[in-house]
Amino acid sequence: MFYYPIRTLLFQLDPETAHCWTLQLLRSMAALPLSGLLTSDVPSAPRQVMGIDFPNPVGLAAGLDKNGECIGAWAALGFGFVEIGTVTPRPQPGNPKPRMFRLPKAQALINRMGFNNKGVDYLVEQVRQAQFKGVLGINIGKNADTPVAQAVDDYLIGLRKVYPWARYVTVNISSPNTPGLRDLQYGAALDQLLAALKAEQQRLADSYGRYVPLAVKIAPDIADADVPTVGRALVRHGIDAVIATNTTFSRAGVEGLPHADEAGGLSGAPLRDRSTAVVRQLAEVVEGALPIIASGGILSGADAAAKIAAGASLVQIYTGFIYRGPTLIREAVKSLR
Repeated sequence: MFYYPIRTLLFQLDPETAHCWTLQLLRSMAALPLSGLLTSDVPSAPRQVMGIDFPNPVGLAAGLDKNGECIGAWAALGFGFVEIGTVTPRPQPGNPKPRMFRLPKAQALINRMGFNNKGVDYLVEQVRQAQFKGVLGINIGKNADTPVAQAVDDYLIGLRKVYPWARYVTVNISSPNTPGLRDLQYGAALDQLLAALKAEQQRLADSYGRYVPLAVKIAPDIADADVPTVGRALVRHGIDAVIATNTTFSRAGVEGLPHADEAGGLSGAPLRDRSTAVVRQLAEVVEGALPIIASGGILSGADAAAKIAAGASLVQIYTGFIYRGPTLIREAVKSLR
């Protein structure tokens, strides 16, 4: 497959530099006659989830295209849906570099990017120009300098700005790289946030004459005893889907490897089992009341099938794509037909 020689070259570069170059290449190819080189032979495997028709159940997870600059290219590669972001109300640089690290022996990454992005207005303009006809999710977060006590305001700004352009909106309350963010997953803070978002969603639906579903992305580090509480809160507030999971603080499976002690969220193969366990727990709690989108540790078609078997309706990939390229999309879709 043509991807592996390209990966060999990219892996000689700093991970964030390689990421930026890849986005620039994809954007250029999509805008030129070279776009045909991106076209994939991914088979059709339609699903209907959240009232949305997906051409296949394998999506791009948020984080690879924070600013929505390569939307058409991702679809051409075969993704059944594309989630861009996380985007914040105001542009922000994120955490100091270096902030992304490869652990090839474990097929893993560690990142502490910190929601680096050009702001929601820039992202909306990219979406407007793309005129994308596929399923587009937009992932929203809070600015790092917004106090957690005022986080609701940032999420409401994000929801209002992206609502006209998204097929669904994801509320990211689980990144490990924004201090205090994960506190929003629990208790009164979660209830306050969900209630405000649902009220605004209804107001926007009435205004635009179009209902855009809300998904909430949760962490894999939620204690087993807390998963049912979070799941029941999502159902109680009428949230339309849950994405399980984000990256993890755990270093299980990478002990002793170069960069294993770097701060940030771990993704890739070592996250597989924990993420699947959270999907399974959520499925038992919500009992079909809302769909689960599985993300975390999908490096093969078998991994994708295991997520569906655990109770997910859709899957998303990020780190697996970095290690395996477009082959993984096709393999995952075929495993779920």
